[in-house]
Amino acid sequence: MSRFEKAATGMTLAEHLAEARRRFLISAATVLTLGVVAFLIYPQILHVLQQPYCAATPGHCRFLVTNPLDGLTLRIKIGFFGGLLFASPVLFWQAWRFITPGLKAKERRYAVPFVGLSLVFFVSGMTVAYFSFGHAIQFLQSIGGKALYTQYNPNQYLTLFLLMMFVFGVTFEFPVVLVALELAGVVTPMQLLKAWRYALIGITIASAVFTPSGDPLSMMALALPLTFFYFLAIGIGKLLRK
Repeated sequence: MSRFEKAATGMTLAEHLAEARRRFLISAATVLTLGVVAFLIYPQILHVLQQPYCAATPGHCRFLVTNPLDGLTLRIKIGFFGGLLFASPVLFWQAWRFITPGLKAKERRYAVPFVGLSLVFFVSGMTVAYFSFGHAIQFLQSIGGKALYTQYNPNQYLTLFLLMMFVFGVTFEFPVVLVALELAGVVTPMQLLKAWRYALIGITIASAVFTPSGDPLSMMALALPLTFFYFLAIGIGKLLRK
């Protein structure tokens, strides 16, 4: 056996590939199954996703469909993204189970809390985006002026909405990444503390660039938690390194 075929865990390259394939198939089957569930409960999910629109324009929040296939496309899209969301605990778990054999005993001890916190922060980010989206809709409507008659295409509305929730969910992983870097010795809490001014500038710019709606309230809803998370990560890093 070639020395390049051996991993740190003693598994061969073929065994790693087989393990990756098994984890992928489990994840894909879970997404597919829960995607079918989301497809079946499409009316309820659409009603939930429609609420920010209805909050922004009370009494006038029906969607405009101009293509006969729009309804089917929307239902498939909701089924797919609903399956991903519902399956996210399983996806995180499968990812953790795949990387666990390559971790040291000390690192493995932190793996479960990291996976759990990653899921919590991801869902928290999506929740913040959900409750911010109504204000984003109001801003986008007001900036166009009263001469515009607003009635959205559901696919375009959903694409913007899901993109915003995804961006918020991913960026809310910021403290998890920082703590992981601190534990790995890439950066120290003291280095992060000294660079806090640059970090705030970077957070502000990133919030402006990555907020899909581009409205000030959504940018603030992203920037303020990230600023808090930055200092929270510094404090947690200090505690874990003692």
